[in-house]
Amino acid sequence: MKYLIIGLGNMGSEYEHTRHNIGFDVVDKLAELEEVSFKNEVLGDLAHFKHKGRMVYLLKPSTFMNLSGKATRYWTQKLKIASNQWLVVVDEFQFDLGTIKLQKKGGPGGHNGLKSVEAMMQSSVYPRLRVGIGHDFRRGGQVDYVLGRWTDEQAKTIEKVKEEACKVLKSFVAIGLDRAMTMYNRK
Repeated sequence: MKYLIIGLGNMGSEYEHTRHNIGFDVVDKLAELEEVSFKNEVLGDLAHFKHKGRMVYLLKPSTFMNLSGKATRYWTQKLKIASNQWLVVVDEFQFDLGTIKLQKKGGPGGHNGLKSVEAMMQSSVYPRLRVGIGHDFRRGGQVDYVLGRWTDEQAKTIEKVKEEACKVLKSFVAIGLDRAMTMYNRK
């Protein structure tokens, strides 16, 4: 069985470790924990490892956030990944900092990366892990906030969140979406 975990973000040092790139940071953390490296491939950087007898691919699209669906479609087709065996990791400013929620489906909620995935995959029914980046911005300051970097205090919280997100992702692979949602989605 094969799984694909897609961390959404933007390539380039100017976006590195911004709130909007938490998807990249989570899959980077999982690659670090599994001691695997990313290789530059078509439409993104790819790494892979085995977990509980399953092959797990990690993808960081190089298409920029607004075109993430292009890389998602390419790699789900190339690797022949079943529709319930790929998942998108994405930032969510509507959640408090550190909140993580695994979902089966949903709308893009104004997130351009999710809009692209939905358009290219022609569905809003796909697993996603939404990672709360907080919402401490003034009216009209959303773009600056999501493209901004963590404060020192937030960075400490995010380290723990990335580790927890990796546990959730490995559970998704090992026990399936429904059981992982039951285990990890608590208020």
